[in-house]
Amino acid sequence: MSALSNKSRASWLRFAFGCLLGAATFLLLYGTTPLDVTNDAWLRGGFVEKDCIQHYTGWLFYRQSKLGLPLCTADGINWPQGLSVAFTDSIPLFAALFRLLSPLLPGTFQYFGLFSFLCYALQGGFAALLLGLFVQKLPLVLLGTVPFVFSPILVERTFRHPSLAAHFLILAALYYYIRGRRERRCFFPGLFALNCLTIGVHPYFVPITYALTAALALECAAASRKPLPCLGSVAGNLAGTVAVGWLFGLFTGSASGGSEVEYGYFGMNLNALWNPTSRWSTVWSRVLPVQNQTGGNYDAFNYLGLGVLLAGIVLLVWSAVHWRQTLALWRRHWALVLVCLCLTVFAVSNVVTANGATLFTLPLPHVLVRLATTFRSSGRLFWPVYYLIFLSCLVFLLRRLPSVRWAALGLAALAAVQLWDISPALLTRSREMRQYQTEYQTPLISAFWQQAAGQYQHILSLDGLQEEPLFLALWAADNGLTTNDPFAARWDEAALAAQRQQQIDSLLAGQPQEGCLYLVQDEGLFLQLAEVLQDQALCAKLDDTWYIIAPGMNYDGGDVQRYGDAYPLRICDYTDSLWDHGVLTREAPYQTVLFYDCAFTRRRLEGMQALRADGVDYPILNVDDKDAGWLMVTLDIPDAHTLQGKELESIA
Repeated sequence: MSALSNKSRASWLRFAFGCLLGAATFLLLYGTTPLDVTNDAWLRGGFVEKDCIQHYTGWLFYRQSKLGLPLCTADGINWPQGLSVAFTDSIPLFAALFRLLSPLLPGTFQYFGLFSFLCYALQGGFAALLLGLFVQKLPLVLLGTVPFVFSPILVERTFRHPSLAAHFLILAALYYYIRGRRERRCFFPGLFALNCLTIGVHPYFVPITYALTAALALECAAASRKPLPCLGSVAGNLAGTVAVGWLFGLFTGSASGGSEVEYGYFGMNLNALWNPTSRWSTVWSRVLPVQNQTGGNYDAFNYLGLGVLLAGIVLLVWSAVHWRQTLALWRRHWALVLVCLCLTVFAVSNVVTANGATLFTLPLPHVLVRLATTFRSSGRLFWPVYYLIFLSCLVFLLRRLPSVRWAALGLAALAAVQLWDISPALLTRSREMRQYQTEYQTPLISAFWQQAAGQYQHILSLDGLQEEPLFLALWAADNGLTTNDPFAARWDEAALAAQRQQQIDSLLAGQPQEGCLYLVQDEGLFLQLAEVLQDQALCAKLDDTWYIIAPGMNYDGGDVQRYGDAYPLRICDYTDSLWDHGVLTREAPYQTVLFYDCAFTRRRLEGMQALRADGVDYPILNVDDKDAGWLMVTLDIPDAHTLQGKELESIA
């Protein structure tokens, strides 16, 4: 009992010091700015990437919603159905907690900085626990923890996608896997809690932690020859995860929308481990050159860092020389090897890329593609393999160097090379956060939005996804409006389509819904609706960006083009295999342009002899309306591409 107690105290000590190291790393990199819960400027401005606007906006909507079960359903998103803030990546676990505490919180409150701080602390804590399974001495454990808390993929995700910075969940799952193999047990209360709570952080961590849980269960079942207890353990974990998922609203309604980019686009490039590049121009290596990528490979950023890469090369050479020991190790951990192989294949995807080339695309059944598209950013599922590479390199140094002193020197050298190599990226992120301005620039600067905020209760998008959807959603949340604009990562596609069609039908019948401000993306639909509603609503193009239908609004700003006799005629901004932004490109000369077939366009073209742009007249040679919904006009013009984006005048 005493020995067990001492072992437990040692583990807690390692965990505590690891957490302190992780917390110190966070403060060193980002300072205390993100820990100020009343400072939301960096979230509103889209620090690193605009996606954090989505996360914060989801919290704002939920904070204004009524409490009920399931939790985390924000009434103002995907109105009138509502949507779980799990689909705005707003960290449901924290959203639910702080929604309950909302009456005690200040008016402006953000928890994303606190969550990120906790991620770094727990990253250090679980890295220390993980390494403590291989070495007892605390200084060695903390030296080995350094690469984990400065992990490139952790730093790259921090404040870009705050919920995806919870890499400690992966380290914790690895810890329980190794403990379980040694103790020949597959159930741990901590692993159960981990699997249950993972879905309350971000759904992408669910297949990651369950892959490691499944590996443990399979190996324990094979070793004990008693599969039922292991299967029961996994089933119990799944039941708990499903219950927590229901509690946080992940199963409320359908989440079929938002997956237009199919599985394969965000696959992991074969050069990802040694390619120091992500989506932005951040310098991730002082030594290695940036290599090409293709498609969405940037989201599968998995650069190991020079220190780990060098140690990994040594490990590979040793493994090749001592191949019998390597095979024996793989046989003992056969399920883990299988899981890592599956995760790697899924991460690479069926669209296999190397540098800037697509090597081949493996055809898959449509049903499998749709299923895999649930986790469309497949490169993220490589993270457990990534951290196993870290762990393998560190354990190799601990086991193969001749003494504790040499092991300490080896770990220190790895950490030093690693930090020196990625230091430009660390300094960039630190400088960006510390110098971030307290003000942010929203594109919604027109006085129209100020007036609309006090006049409407709902802002409804009638088609597509509006320009600057995240800033629109943020404006709606700030001003207490609901929105149906699909700015979340997922939404109920069928319900939204049906609702939009019902709204369009009502507007075409001249019956706008009370308290609703309408936005239209497609100019053709706008022209149809404006023809009906021009006498009872402000129908205009605002800031050359948004088509708006604002019933009952009197607005005289100079930043709107009102629908009416003075509204300009433009060619369609339509592109497919034959049309280039409204110009027919089947063969030269390019003289045919495309217009929407509606009452407005026909009035402008009927009986007209020419179209004028920039003072030059171009005679109309032919008007063709055989394709329903379109008018194709052939002009006497050398190249109609010169008319793209121009305001046209019809000449009799």
